[in-house]
Amino acid sequence: MKQLLLVFVGGGLGSTLRYWIGNLFNSTENGIPYGTFLANIIGSLLIGIILGLALKNNSLSQNTVLFLATGFCGGFTTFSAFAYENHLFLKSGDFTSFALYTIASFIIGFAAVFFGMWLVKYF
Repeated sequence: MKQLLLVFVGGGLGSTLRYWIGNLFNSTENGIPYGTFLANIIGSLLIGIILGLALKNNSLSQNTVLFLATGFCGGFTTFSAFAYENHLFLKSGDFTSFALYTIASFIIGFAAVFFGMWLVKYF
């Protein structure tokens, strides 16, 4: 139960920060989501630092990793987890999984957005 609470609180904080950054930097004039891009890049950097610290001499507890990586970065951006997982594929030399995971994530992710919009529109 403690782990769920850590992920919940971390996710809420990450989501709140992402919302603030989106409001601050996303452009309404040209539609370029600079805030979203910034959140994704910062989140990728943060999850790399957090998981790197966790792997280095076990310097972060499992609860700290759950709060920061799963909770905060998960709420702040899902791209950070995606980037880290691809890093692991490349690091292990699993280029096939890297390619399939990346392509499938983009195609299925876009398809899910369009499917969700279609469902709302027609139901």
